[in-house]
Amino acid sequence: MDKREKRKLTKEQKVARKAERERKYRRAKTWQMSLYPIGGFGHNAFMFLMGIVAYYATGIVGLGTVIASFIITGSRVLDGITDPLIGLIIDKTKGKYGKVRPTILIAYILMSSSTLLLFFTNHLIPESFGIIYFILLYAIFIFGYTCSQVGLQIGNNIITNDPEQRPVFGILTMIYTMLFYTIATIYLSMYLTGKYGGYSEIGLFHEMTIFTVVLAGVAYGLGILAIASKDRIENFGAGKNTVPLKLKDLWPILKGNRPLQMYIVAATTDKLSLQIHGNQIVNVMFFGIVIGNYALMGTTQAIAMIPNILVLIFGMRYAMKFGSKKGYVGATWSCLITYGLLFLLLWLGDPTQIRMDNFGFMTIAFLLLFLVGGAVRYVASGLSMPMLMDVIDYNTYKTERYAPGVISAVYSFIDKSVSSLQQTFVGLVLAFIGFKSVFPDVDTPYSDKIFWTTMFLSIGIMMLAWTASLIAMKFYKLDKERMAEIEQEIEARRNEITEKDKSAVTN
Repeated sequence: MDKREKRKLTKEQKVARKAERERKYRRAKTWQMSLYPIGGFGHNAFMFLMGIVAYYATGIVGLGTVIASFIITGSRVLDGITDPLIGLIIDKTKGKYGKVRPTILIAYILMSSSTLLLFFTNHLIPESFGIIYFILLYAIFIFGYTCSQVGLQIGNNIITNDPEQRPVFGILTMIYTMLFYTIATIYLSMYLTGKYGGYSEIGLFHEMTIFTVVLAGVAYGLGILAIASKDRIENFGAGKNTVPLKLKDLWPILKGNRPLQMYIVAATTDKLSLQIHGNQIVNVMFFGIVIGNYALMGTTQAIAMIPNILVLIFGMRYAMKFGSKKGYVGATWSCLITYGLLFLLLWLGDPTQIRMDNFGFMTIAFLLLFLVGGAVRYVASGLSMPMLMDVIDYNTYKTERYAPGVISAVYSFIDKSVSSLQQTFVGLVLAFIGFKSVFPDVDTPYSDKIFWTTMFLSIGIMMLAWTASLIAMKFYKLDKERMAEIEQEIEARRNEITEKDKSAVTN
């Protein structure tokens, strides 16, 4: 057999294998896989915008740093209490337009209207009502954020149940996320702050808000288009055979689902640490004060694009072969090692030598560690998403109840309750070292106190979170082989009810 025949045989085998998976699983088309994650641009755009709301609240509206931090935290925790109820409502929704599309549309309307009002009018409100107005609009935003998060996660579950496709879907989402944050970071750190001279000018917030609303509208529209053909009752769990969900089922879902519990431990600790690491105030301290060059943040984001995509593709292929869990664990170990070395570099070396016009040891080592660390961090986050989809299907397999909204909302509630602490945590830590009225800015002088606080907020918290994640994964049993068994059993139940319906019609 010559090489041409071998290649032909391999191609035929691939076609046969794909046909077999089409029969066993509910797979997504290539264009759907590529287009639906773009909806995440909208979600990320609004969250990126609200990452600078503390600067607006303190510098423009006039709220104190601690007061602003507590308001942001309180609004998120209060809304988080309603998350499971929102999820229950969505799970009971079986209308003409499905579950995902109405939820995403409502989310966009709430977030766009609340942010436009907040950044364009809050500073015009009389001081006696300014705090109440801020709290109200922020609460509306968080409610929209919940709908967006739950809606997008339900779509992730509906669009495919193939254990090999889900890691691809998760990694594509992270590639798009990386592209968005690269564009947004450059836009904010290199264009807007340069144009307006920092966060003290209202024009910066106005321009950033308009950019966000327009980008999010396009992104959500593309996501709705991609999910349209899948957003139907026959794709919800075991189809018509799914047992209806009741309010009393909420607690048993969490109590009796060990994979969900372990996933929540891993995902929420990761999320909290990454939000603290990505907090704009922490970024100002890291790049603007410790390194002394805030524009370098945008430069590194631009440089990171290609290596990040290459590492994400490698992580995707690894997870396709060995499963989401194994890929997540491997990426988490890589994060621990890389960021540990980055801390040692900044501690033992001179961060001020890190310059794009000075390619010495510090610059090369920093870029290498920062870029690799960021890339494997994206891999870990990307593989977290398909793990939640696996948890949802495990619940359907175990209880015959399809509850993507409730499970996503339960996770969202705990996630928000924990991650909402990030702004308060940052605010309290900075108040402890003396920043009680304003946050550190690019003009704040360097000190050892600033250095150690920055290392703790930017690197130390993440390393603690990754350690907790690795411990949780010891008790998370949904590996690739187990998920293949679960998906085939769910598909068999769906086919069984379909055959019964056909027999009833024939008879």
